[in-house]
Amino acid sequence: MNSSKDKHRIVIVGGGAGGLELATRLGDKLGKRGKAEVVLVDKNRTHVWKPKLHEIASGSMDMSAHEVDYLAQAHWHHFRFRMGELTGIDRDKQEVQVAPFMDDEGKLVTPARSFGYDTLVLAIGSLSNDFGTPGVREHALRLETKADAQRFHARMVNACIRANAQAMPLAPEQLHVAIIGAGATGVELAAELHRTTREVVAYGLDQLDAERDIKVSVIEAAPRVLPALPARISAATERLLGELGVDVHTNAKVAAVEPTGVRLADERFLPAELIVWAAGVKAADFLQGIAGLETNRINQLAVLPTLQTTRDENIFAIGDCAQCAWPEANGGKGGFVPPRAQAAHQQASHMLAQIKRRMAGQPLTPYRYRDFGSLVSLGEFSTVGNMMGGLVGGSLMVEGWFARIMYESLYKMHELALHGYAKVALDTMARLITRRTEPHVKLH
Repeated sequence: MNSSKDKHRIVIVGGGAGGLELATRLGDKLGKRGKAEVVLVDKNRTHVWKPKLHEIASGSMDMSAHEVDYLAQAHWHHFRFRMGELTGIDRDKQEVQVAPFMDDEGKLVTPARSFGYDTLVLAIGSLSNDFGTPGVREHALRLETKADAQRFHARMVNACIRANAQAMPLAPEQLHVAIIGAGATGVELAAELHRTTREVVAYGLDQLDAERDIKVSVIEAAPRVLPALPARISAATERLLGELGVDVHTNAKVAAVEPTGVRLADERFLPAELIVWAAGVKAADFLQGIAGLETNRINQLAVLPTLQTTRDENIFAIGDCAQCAWPEANGGKGGFVPPRAQAAHQQASHMLAQIKRRMAGQPLTPYRYRDFGSLVSLGEFSTVGNMMGGLVGGSLMVEGWFARIMYESLYKMHELALHGYAKVALDTMARLITRRTEPHVKLH
């Protein structure tokens, strides 16, 4: 076996869907055989699939049953995990710089460190974009991390318990949830909340009437919900939300977020105790111009068709933090790969082959995004979406149980990439058994 100095050093920053899948597969293919040293850097200890955050927030999913521990995953799949937040890149020395990690008591866990690389892959993901809207930072919650989702869920349960116990009438904003942004996250959260808030009330909160007291609103600046998806999916989704009693406000630009509600540009005021900002997408601010790399106005790193950054052949970017061209978009007019889990999954698979070619001194091949459509889950009520491209040879709208099965299969594909068939089968069985012995919604 080669010494560590002779091994090709691969550093992946970001343990989201794309980064963790890539680290796992590189560890299995190259790390296990001693052909490369694979290091994953992330500021968190565990991974949760980001499209599941709305289920954690609503209480319909127990996060502990779906978390992936980075240290354990690294041990099982022959890569190394290093905890810390990226602070800089030294392109001359080919090193990434990582901030010290402090625990909840302010004690130092790991110092500031640097890790050398031959190939660096940035897979940092994306954040919501508040566009500088007044009051968002002070009064709105976001769903960017598992901590955000847990915080929202705790506040939601506390709001229900508080309202049930108080002697005075409910204030106008009490038990009202305003979700700003009617993309997939906002729509899915609204549907899940319709069910889970009623289940919370059913567990002994007898002073509340869920139909009368609990209200969920979705606010969208565009003319329709799910503006990035086909109009027929948008129309079907809006119809289903209406059947659930969710108030949908389109063509509604938010002027400000206030302590007790949302002020719209047309001067309307929507009272709300809980406000979620789920609009807009951007990459992390610290990526803007990092190490002289080219970035766009939303901080994404510009990449070539090979997924290499435009100014450094040793640095790659995948997932939501990459501005990757999609020539086939908009009927051939061109565009960029959308921030979707399927794109991160495809790019992780492509990068596995790219790194092997790079280590063998072979020319790299261009990445081509394949759009398999989009699916939006409205909880147990319905799922809508469209299948495209290689699946059906065109575009086919799907709805109901078939769409629900397709939606769940996306998560299973992610689990399979991380764990393999045997572990996924056992974990799925264990969750089904446990679900029969516990409340169907988290109450804490």
